[in-house]
Amino acid sequence: MPEGHSVHRIARQFDRNIVGHPVAASSPQGRFAEGASLLDGRTPREVRAVGKQMFLAFDDDLWLRVHLGMYGAWDFAGDILVDPTIASANGRMGQTAQRGTDLDRPVFDDAGENSLSSIGAPRRARVHVRMSEQTTGLGDDGHQWPPPIVGQVRLRLITDAVCADLRGPTACAIQTGEEMAATVAKLGPDPLVDDLQDGEERFTSVVRRKRTAIGLLLMDQAVVSGIGNVYRAEMLFRARLNPYTPGRDVAEETVRGLWRDWAQLLAVGVETGQMMTMDGLGPDEYRKAMAHRDDRHWVYHRAGLPCRVCGTEIAVEEAAGRKLYWCPRCQT
Repeated sequence: MPEGHSVHRIARQFDRNIVGHPVAASSPQGRFAEGASLLDGRTPREVRAVGKQMFLAFDDDLWLRVHLGMYGAWDFAGDILVDPTIASANGRMGQTAQRGTDLDRPVFDDAGENSLSSIGAPRRARVHVRMSEQTTGLGDDGHQWPPPIVGQVRLRLITDAVCADLRGPTACAIQTGEEMAATVAKLGPDPLVDDLQDGEERFTSVVRRKRTAIGLLLMDQAVVSGIGNVYRAEMLFRARLNPYTPGRDVAEETVRGLWRDWAQLLAVGVETGQMMTMDGLGPDEYRKAMAHRDDRHWVYHRAGLPCRVCGTEIAVEEAAGRKLYWCPRCQT
């Protein structure tokens, strides 16, 4: 499932390439035809990301709400302007993701997690990023513009230079400003949206009142926004916290530490496009980790392998229908 860092990266992509430009909107799949007709010809005015949801504002108090869910992704094509604040986009990932690591060459993830052309659920990019013409027909690079529709495209937004295709979302809906505000009000704090101190207080207060296991609370978007299965497992390990501990039994300083760790990891994920959760790596180790998911996590997807710290076999169990990875020794 796309986690919070991906949605914030998508929002930055929209802010730089879509906001302020009139769009032609359509629903090639047909499942969002009515909503697309309301957006067609309008100009996006603002974009917001909160946790795993993105909101795109249009005039007349219309908002497009998109929740990618398990399988959703946005595919981009055209003359995409790169956001210089996103490290993977300009090939300077090491300096931002791990301070003091000086890498002079870009690192590309083997699974496309930091792709500029497809952001969301991991998949092969279906469209190309650079095109030389914004007219129907073939550009100088031989690619068709607009790009051909491939697969089940729920919503297509096209400006004079960029095409954004939405596939496989859990939610794609039109809301009024009031409805959008109500949706956001139900979400837990997001470190990139809320004041960090206020968010820490909200998160700590809620967790410390709950009998629910901390491993489930971290995945509850009403408790904290943006954390998915990968970040959940990694944050619990980094805190050396048993995932089955009731929230109210977790020490207050540990709960506050989880919030601060989430703020740090989320910022790194937005900058690099990758869920890098290991610290203290040298340049060679860091480059290897950024290129291969198996080398960038402590416990996630390592069931049966030895813990990187104590050597104990990493366990995997079912928790609310999702796989939970943890070290039974380090996280006692």
